[in-house]
Amino acid sequence: MTLCSHTSHDDHLHGVHDHDSIHDRIQEAEQICSQEGARLTPLRKEVLSLILAANAPIGAYDLLAKLKSKSERPAAPPTVYRTLDFLLEYGFVHRLTSINAFIPCCHPREGHQAAFLICQKCHTVKETSANNLFHELEQIAAQGKFKAKHSIIEISGTCQQCQ
Repeated sequence: MTLCSHTSHDDHLHGVHDHDSIHDRIQEAEQICSQEGARLTPLRKEVLSLILAANAPIGAYDLLAKLKSKSERPAAPPTVYRTLDFLLEYGFVHRLTSINAFIPCCHPREGHQAAFLICQKCHTVKETSANNLFHELEQIAAQGKFKAKHSIIEISGTCQQCQ
């Protein structure tokens, strides 16, 4: 099983929940925020920890429910969505649009374009770099004089274990 590498992006297919300790990932996020002049607030840290601890993609309302169970003063939905926007902006998480859920990014320092394989049965997600594929898509868009704002590649199906 390939682990998420924090020093360089591994172009091989790997599980998004196969990573170093949550503590190490939070420390890395704090370091990145410090370098970028951003702040990893307690709520941002908690939401990132919940996403890292999940063994499958997790939705915003599932995060909200987990936060409510852990706190006397839970966060409101808009606050959680703003927190997720922050985590997305800094590359700590990815949003899977087809299932409206979030997964940890294995390579937050890399600024890479990723493609995802999503098992419809066990909800396992595998990630790989798709920079070359996105470059080809940009060329197609340019031929059509089209300016793409956002692209995400998600392939849904059945993993080898569930087949």
